[in-house]
Amino acid sequence: NKLTATGDNFKEIYKECVIPSPCWMVHRSDFDACGAFKSNRYPEDYDLAFRFYEKGLKCLPCTTTIHYWRDYDIRTSRTSEHYAQNYFLDIKLHYFLKLELKANDNLVVWGAGKKGKTIANLLVEKNIPFHWVCDNEKKIGKDIYGVRLVHFSALRKLSHSKTIITVANEEDQLNITSFYNELNKKTAVDYFFFC
Repeated sequence: NKLTATGDNFKEIYKECVIPSPCWMVHRSDFDACGAFKSNRYPEDYDLAFRFYEKGLKCLPCTTTIHYWRDYDIRTSRTSEHYAQNYFLDIKLHYFLKLELKANDNLVVWGAGKKGKTIANLLVEKNIPFHWVCDNEKKIGKDIYGVRLVHFSALRKLSHSKTIITVANEEDQLNITSFYNELNKKTAVDYFFFC
């Protein structure tokens, strides 16, 4: 909601679908130019939001409540296998590699929890080299999927990096943001929160 109020929806697109789909109003020409909904890609609304982002569409701020949403435990987005977290990570990684990562960038994955391991495994499967960092002393120095985890301080010496952050803890995210601020790096430019 805070993103919608300011029109900064795409600032956190790698965290979640940043446009509530019942609230979308889009010119038909823009909708068609983005390829409309694609039924073979789940979740469809998130995929379309990424394509809006890719085409450079702007979200206009709205502070008026235009939709009330009733949430319940058995809704499709909670029960269908198509809305499982791995589909979200697949979409996020697909568009990150397509839209954010440039040929001379050093790719970094920050975090070695479940999401970090999933992202790392997907990158290994795609033969995409990356640096893997964390702050967990039990994991630093370990080799997982053929990649050695190192302490995040190694990023101080790494130039031209783009980092996927898979750390969900809000306090840890604040510490990560502070670390990148010290390095004069910008969120959604140099580092991207995937949760």
